[in-house]
Amino acid sequence: MPEIATSGKRKNAIAKIVLKDGTGKITVNKKDFEDYFRGYPLAKHEVIKPLILTETRKKFDCVCHVGGGGISGQAQAIRHAISKALGGISEDYRKKLRKAGLLTRDARVVERKKPGQPKARKRFQYSKR
Repeated sequence: MPEIATSGKRKNAIAKIVLKDGTGKITVNKKDFEDYFRGYPLAKHEVIKPLILTETRKKFDCVCHVGGGGISGQAQAIRHAISKALGGISEDYRKKLRKAGLLTRDARVVERKKPGQPKARKRFQYSKR
């Protein structure tokens, strides 16, 4: 299988990955993904979720470059990119990933702060007198 390069997004995080045949090694920003997401077990699980679902955890190596956002957004951006790459490999993988909702880009982002207000939705306290 040739290398497959793709990108994934979530909130402000953007992940670019290269998926190639290998032994299951995942590298994020030149660090092992276990070290990069140390202390965030849910983020680690998010990253390997598409590989577990398609039963390809030990089949492919993944090199990721991710930036922007926080740990959670970055993990979900990597998950999205890996899912897109696996979907391009096999139609069978694509069906499994689509059913689990991993191929859909989650478009929810933080709402902007409105002028004259303390936060996006919070209003100043009303005073009758």
